[in-house]
Amino acid sequence: MGEYKLSGFWAYLRKLENAEFVAYSVISFFVPMLIKHPQVLVGSLVNMVLILSALNLSGKKLIPVIVLPSLGALAGGFLFGDLTIYLIYLVPFIWLGNAALVAIFKYLKLNSSLRLGIGAAAKTALLFGVTFLLVSLSVVPQMFLAAMGAMQLVTAMTGGLLAFTVQELKSR
Repeated sequence: MGEYKLSGFWAYLRKLENAEFVAYSVISFFVPMLIKHPQVLVGSLVNMVLILSALNLSGKKLIPVIVLPSLGALAGGFLFGDLTIYLIYLVPFIWLGNAALVAIFKYLKLNSSLRLGIGAAAKTALLFGVTFLLVSLSVVPQMFLAAMGAMQLVTAMTGGLLAFTVQELKSR
């Protein structure tokens, strides 16, 4: 009872979304784990996947793409060299920053460029603010300020522009 079978076009869309969900999840985990450096490349690719996910996935399917990049960075253990262990303190806030970027981009009713700019600024402000506080409390080293500051804005904007290009190519 209550179950219905999707057919034709709707079944195709469901399969496409599931395939994209798996692809985006795998990419978001393995890019930071395997590529590792430079941060501008890794961050741009991760943010591209975040924006593509916001464009193409729904609901709970967004959660792995929001969470997996920081877990991939921790698993790779090299992103910040010997200081990667300090990333543990930032992981929950990275998840919140990624979630803010995705939610603002997905749900704000403005043009794509404005949504990207607002989402990127929100993510950057959150990560830099928390990192500044943690540096001030001597919880994490000062070098994290650069990684969680302007670099976040650059990689979110670059990733968004890459996502726009990929989305345009997909629609052709």
